Parts: sequence; C-alpha cells; structure tokens
Amino acid sequence: MVFEHIALNVKNIKDIKEWYVANVGLKVVFEQTEAPFMTFLEDSTGRVILELYHRPDEEITDFKTKHPLTFHMAFVSKNAEKDKIRLLDKGACFVEEITKEDGSHLVMLRDPWGMPLQLCHRAKPF
Repeated sequence: MVFEHIALNVKNIKDIKEWYVANVGLKVVFEQTEAPFMTFLEDSTGRVILELYHRPDEEITDFKTKHPLTFHMAFVSKNAEKDKIRLLDKGACFVEEITKEDGSHLVMLRDPWGMPLQLCHRAKPF
C-alpha cells in the first residue's frame, strides 16, 4: 500500500490553503465549496497530498499547545536557512534549529496558525 493523503481538521481552511500555496509551493488539486470544505493540496512531486477540512463537531487540534514533535509536517529544503528567513517574514514563528554532524540542517517553525512545520536540508536525502 502507499499513502494517498494525510488529513487535518482545521478552522481556517482558506487562509491556511493560501499560505501554503504562496509560501511552501503546494498546489490545490481539489476544493469542495460546501461543508466540510475538503481541500486537497499536493507537493511539487504530486506524491504527497494534504487534506484540510473543517468539522466543528469533531476535535480540532490546538497545535500551539502541543510539542512540535507530537505532530509536524516536514518539507525538503535546498537551503533551510534561506527558507527559514523567508517563512519567518511571512508569519511563521521560530521553534528550534539543529545542525547534525553529517551536515544536515533541520529547522522547526510554526505556521501562522501554530502548526509545526519542519524544513529538512539533509546531507543524505531520504
């Protein structure tokens, strides 16, 4: 089996969608205009799909109160320092930064809604 998508119940789909499209390079591949407003975003490879939807009758995780290692979305970055600066300028918040012995550079941020977002510049990509 292969992943089809990962889904998150969120409050502000429109703003989250627009931020990830404009700043992370995700692309909308499907958007439902009525509740629960399922919106599917794909990465530049077309392999990874993120679904955002809004179901107020179900739990919506308050990511700001959770440790970023509880859940985070990790993106490949060719230059984690440059992407960190760019995303901070677009409303992200800095959490932590690690440079590993092999030269890998990992940066943990939170998007403007508190969702953890990791930038991964790995010496040896997965």
